[in-house]
Parts: sequence; C-alpha cells; structure tokens
Amino acid sequence: MAAAAANLFGATTIVLLSLIYSYTVIAGAASKEAFVKKTVAAHDIVIFSKSYCPYCRRAKAVFSELKKVPYVVELDQREDGSEIQDTLSAIIGRRTVPQVFIHGKHLGGSDDTVEAYESGTLAKTLGITTATTNDDDHDL
Repeated sequence: MAAAAANLFGATTIVLLSLIYSYTVIAGAASKEAFVKKTVAAHDIVIFSKSYCPYCRRAKAVFSELKKVPYVVELDQREDGSEIQDTLSAIIGRRTVPQVFIHGKHLGGSDDTVEAYESGTLAKTLGITTATTNDDDHDL
C-alpha cells in the first residue's frame, strides 16, 4: 500500500510540475508577444536586429539616409532575444533579422526595406517629401 501511495505521489508530482512548466512557457510567450506588440505600437519605426548582422546594418543605414532614427531592439544583446525572435516568427512567419515595422505595420526584412527605399514608397510612408518624387513611379 505504501508503494502504491508513493507511486501515486510521484505521478501526481510529475503532472503538477509539467503543468507549472507549461503555464510558465505559455505565460512567457504571451509576455514576449505583448512586448513585441507594445514596442511596435509605441514607435513609428522599429527594427528587430542583431548588432553583428550585415543585413541589419543595411536596413539601419536606409533610415540613416532618410534622417530617421528607428527604435532598434538588438536581440543578441538581450537575455530574452531568442524568445523574442521566436515570437516574431509566430507573429509574422519569419525568424530572420532584421524585421522592420513602420507605423505598426510589418515592412519586412533588409531586402524589403531597401526596395521600399529605392522605389520611394518608404519615404512616402514616412511622410518624407523629396524634390524628385514622381507619384506615378512610387505608388504604394
């Protein structure tokens, strides 16, 4: 009888620990999603980046050319950076960096940002007027 009680206690403990772990993982994921959404909503330009990434540097350089300062989240400099990157993957379907958001909307990665810059749509989206803008060539 004591052995059966010990087995039941052990099984109950395992189930309880599993539930606690699952809750912690779900709560952590929810808090990372809230962080991403809050960050994107709070800033006109957000870049989720890694400091050593050449594609991230290229995307940041675009905003430097436009004389705009993005809010940059350097994932490699945060303890929870990998979890945030997982959350970005769940939200937008991409795990790569950079991931750029403009006025709360996902623009894309480095190539998307450079393409939007070169076509003039990025300046238009940001409300930047240029002397050479031709509306027929730069429709969103």
